[in-house]
Amino acid sequence: MVMDILGLVVVGLIIGALARLLKPGKQSMSIVATMLLGVVGALIGGFIASLLGTGGIFELNVLGFILAVVAAVILVGLYAGMSGGRNRAVR
Repeated sequence: MVMDILGLVVVGLIIGALARLLKPGKQSMSIVATMLLGVVGALIGGFIASLLGTGGIFELNVLGFILAVVAAVILVGLYAGMSGGRNRAVR
């Protein structure tokens, strides 16, 4: 159980970091927010991949990983859009 949670955190960090690298522009978010968005993206990608019949939601496969990164990029974009108003300079 503990190893599963640790694995999910590590995968979340990797997927979140990849999503932030692929998303153009500056995102001002913490490492915790990056990890959480990566974990949610990994769960979404794993769920969609399991619906497509590539394996279980927690199995590591190429399609699930790609879908997880795409979901995380979308989540990072949504997060940046929702929090973007707080960090803009006044003209």
